[in-house]
Amino acid sequence: MRTQVAIIGAGPSGLLLGQLLSKQGIDNVIIERASGDYVLGRIRAGVLEQGMTDLLREAGVGERMDREGQVHTGVELAFNNKRVKIELEKLTGGSTVMVYGQTEVTRDLMDARSGAGLTTYYESSNVVLNDVKTDSPYVTFEHGGQTHRLDCDYIAGCDGFHGVSRPTIPESSRKEFERVYPFGWLGVLSDTPPVNDELIYCKTDRGFAMTSMRSATRSRYYLQVPLTDKVENWSDDDFWTELKRRLPDDVAEKLVTGPTIEKSIAPLRSFVCEPMQYGNLFLVGDAAHIVPPTGAKGLNLAASDVATLNKIFTRVYKDGDKDCIHQYSEICLRRVWHGERFSWWMTNMLHDFSDDSGNNTDAETHGRFMSSELNFYTDNEAGRRVIAMQYVGLPYEDLI
Repeated sequence: MRTQVAIIGAGPSGLLLGQLLSKQGIDNVIIERASGDYVLGRIRAGVLEQGMTDLLREAGVGERMDREGQVHTGVELAFNNKRVKIELEKLTGGSTVMVYGQTEVTRDLMDARSGAGLTTYYESSNVVLNDVKTDSPYVTFEHGGQTHRLDCDYIAGCDGFHGVSRPTIPESSRKEFERVYPFGWLGVLSDTPPVNDELIYCKTDRGFAMTSMRSATRSRYYLQVPLTDKVENWSDDDFWTELKRRLPDDVAEKLVTGPTIEKSIAPLRSFVCEPMQYGNLFLVGDAAHIVPPTGAKGLNLAASDVATLNKIFTRVYKDGDKDCIHQYSEICLRRVWHGERFSWWMTNMLHDFSDDSGNNTDAETHGRFMSSELNFYTDNEAGRRVIAMQYVGLPYEDLI
């Protein structure tokens, strides 16, 4: 088999890249190790920046998002039993975010790809990227009991943190930056009405909490928990009781509880791989960078990688400009580090870093610094504008 661009991974970044390339007449094949149902079953982010929503519309998959997604003009920060609204639209000159679940984004992209008859190999195994440093890279994989070889011009590694793409780059040719946080997020999904019209980020002495939503009837809530906690040790009643303790009093009174339909604990880390390109292999999204979810940047940073790579491949195939491919890593990393820094800052400012050791002098000092930081940025419009501008994301005009 032969294609122009081989895409490894059928998550939202791989599917979005494939959709955009197809719109430009650039042939692509997607290879995914999991089943389509498994990919759709992953519960992930749900806050989309303006740049990503525009990109989904450009890809021709924005109709249901525009119909069912919820445009948010602000978010709230809650601490010391008070609530501060960050007025995104007002403070940024009109920018907003949209709440629309990653599962729904993935479903829309899958439906579009299937409807267009584009090739995707789900449940592929033993995927190997070959000769990526040459002008004739190819991918070998097993599917349906047969071994396949896919020759291509370029490979886009959209297969996540644990995929095969990043390890294909020799350790001597990549540098990795990582910070692992000493806590995780316990997240639940419930068919209950959201407790508030906007997202609320809560800083408390008991730890961080967040209220979010997927629709007018489905809510998503999070609690900071120790990494040693197990999902099975958290009953629904335990979760709701602890969440109420961490919410402002007036919010807790309105909380509607009920059976949860999904519950999981996610560790938090900041991670960046440099460079994001090796020969004709390009890392996209989680294959190259991970952010803690506090800043709502993970899926959005992946989308900006996709936007950049789409523009580069379009110039290569439409204009014959192959020199532009060498700009990919530099352009992406500039934006990635902005997102990493904001997510790191929000995580440090809103979470409790103490533990059960009893020796928490450093954590208490850190907590005092971060409480002062939070007060400083929320007590004046200039500070709130800084938060708002970073939350809605950089415009895509800075891309190639």
